[in-house]
Amino acid sequence: MPTRRSSPARKATAGKKRQPADHTKAVGPTWTAAAATIPPPEDRPFPGVIALRVDATDTARGIFRVHEAIPVAPGELILLYPKWIPGHHSPTGPIDKLAGLTISAAGARVEWRRDPYDVHAFHITVPKGVAQIDVDFEYLSARGRGEGSPEMTATMLNLVWSKVSLYPGGYYTRGVRFEAGVTLPSGWRFGTALERASASGDTYVFEPVGYDTLVDSPIYAGQHFKRLDLDPGAKVPVRMNLVADAPKYLAVTPRQLKLHRNLVQQAYRLFGSHHYDHYDFLVSLSDQLGKKGVEHHRSSEDGTFVDYFTDWKNHAAGRDLFAHEFEHSWNGKFRRPADLWTPNFNVPMGDSLLWVYEGQTQYWGFVLTARAGLWTPEEFRDAMAQVAARYDRGRPGFAWRNIQDTTNDPTISRRSPKAYRSWQMSEDYYSGGQLVWLAVDAKLRALSNGKRSLDDFARAFFGMDSGSFVTRTYELAEVVETLDRIAGFPWEEFLRSRIAAKSPPLDGVGAAGWQLAYSDKQSEYGKQLAKRAGYAPGFMYSVGLGVGKNGHVHDVLWGGPAFNAGIGSGETLVAVNGLAYRPEVLEEAIRAAQDEPARIEMLMKYQDRYRSVAVDWHGGLQYPHLERIEGAPDYLSAIDMPRA
Repeated sequence: MPTRRSSPARKATAGKKRQPADHTKAVGPTWTAAAATIPPPEDRPFPGVIALRVDATDTARGIFRVHEAIPVAPGELILLYPKWIPGHHSPTGPIDKLAGLTISAAGARVEWRRDPYDVHAFHITVPKGVAQIDVDFEYLSARGRGEGSPEMTATMLNLVWSKVSLYPGGYYTRGVRFEAGVTLPSGWRFGTALERASASGDTYVFEPVGYDTLVDSPIYAGQHFKRLDLDPGAKVPVRMNLVADAPKYLAVTPRQLKLHRNLVQQAYRLFGSHHYDHYDFLVSLSDQLGKKGVEHHRSSEDGTFVDYFTDWKNHAAGRDLFAHEFEHSWNGKFRRPADLWTPNFNVPMGDSLLWVYEGQTQYWGFVLTARAGLWTPEEFRDAMAQVAARYDRGRPGFAWRNIQDTTNDPTISRRSPKAYRSWQMSEDYYSGGQLVWLAVDAKLRALSNGKRSLDDFARAFFGMDSGSFVTRTYELAEVVETLDRIAGFPWEEFLRSRIAAKSPPLDGVGAAGWQLAYSDKQSEYGKQLAKRAGYAPGFMYSVGLGVGKNGHVHDVLWGGPAFNAGIGSGETLVAVNGLAYRPEVLEEAIRAAQDEPARIEMLMKYQDRYRSVAVDWHGGLQYPHLERIEGAPDYLSAIDMPRA
């Protein structure tokens, strides 16, 4: 075997110790900000009207087929798919469901390229001599688990224009006009805030409107349809448009109709105004179409249970949906926080005042439901007890977060499920904000000896400019100033101390003359609320478990008995004290442990492993309700009283 010979360089370094490289002195990559590729929107009119047509007849496969004819001039053009949608408070535009995008001009294909930094933007170069481009694509409704809520079934559909359209960048959306049309399955009827311009067979074309108005005017359509007049004889109509899985679910009793008509009148008596030329509740009664509640200026999308009317007594827990979304026409659409108003649907929104926008809407949603008679006074108190209990025992996350910080949640989590929700918290500007406004209402009544209330604020702040559709934005300073005109008080400190506190805002319940208490008897409202959410009757305030169908643990109270015993979110409760889990088995075990020193034995399963866990709880069943504070003014009963 030949002998290996050393090179001169190797000989020169022989015997010398090699020094390690100093990586801290190495020059790494440098960063250069990407040049802006999407022009900022300008408040100028877009030349021409965009014709948008949607074929919504493929209900068997859940496909919306879209065609747009867009006036253009030669040169660079950016088309945007809406990303930040009003009412969602987050960048939820479902770009993942857009497919098959093709662009052409005079029959010749025009290539597009997606923006490298914003997947909702598409760049094209319009050839010389071209005055119109044709845009075609499909929007694919969710079809299975994990894809989102279905928007098209065999008997109904929910058409949201922001999901089935592209619009030109560089303009305020109010300056871009669309003539929209839809083709529906044969014989289907529909509700929308849009004004019909023409009809041919099952194709309907609507009057041209600004793109901001179009996006704010969805359609509910269905094979089984009924329209209810909620304000008979009024110059400004209010209608409830119902689509249902089957005709039998459209049965509405005279009393149910009257209660929903009461809702309209109670809203008018609260605000003293309206900001629409007509209003349409768009309601799906369905176990197949997705449940939802989305506000619009002249309509609302309200997806509720299929038997909302036909099993009336068992749906009290869902009746505040309509009041909440209706109230948004005043609070959220007409009046809107300044950082939530944007010139188009791709400029990011700010959510800092959601505790006013959604918190006060949640408050008035409860109050108007009670004032309309859709809830009894007892149901109203039981609903408030459920909210108060959530913050009394069910939100240990206040140890590290506050209501103000949760206004970021729509962007942080996009409303996706959370592990340990009691600790992470989730959009608590809704119900936590609701308790803040209860405290404000009680304080106004106390300061004025019952002569002034939050009703006065609502009329002054949201009730101005009756008949105007033009959105008026606001900052916190205007909220404070309006409250101060009603009753002088350091309102900014009052509000900030509650939304910024590392503790829940529970003082309003006591200030309204009631106190939160717990017993071993669950209210009928509480049972319905649990059933509506798909949970067992409710063990969160006793052993600290949120148990869903088949024993699935959807939440564990952070620091509660089950958590301290080692049980985690996402496990399955298989058995209790040796008996297969059913809600009544766990109830009986909790009752028995109240008088015995023995712990509650729970057999848990997570993934492919089983283990037995002993939960140390002897406090019995704990269900919330409200009790009167003797001698205190009963403001809560005054709050839910119908206005004449």
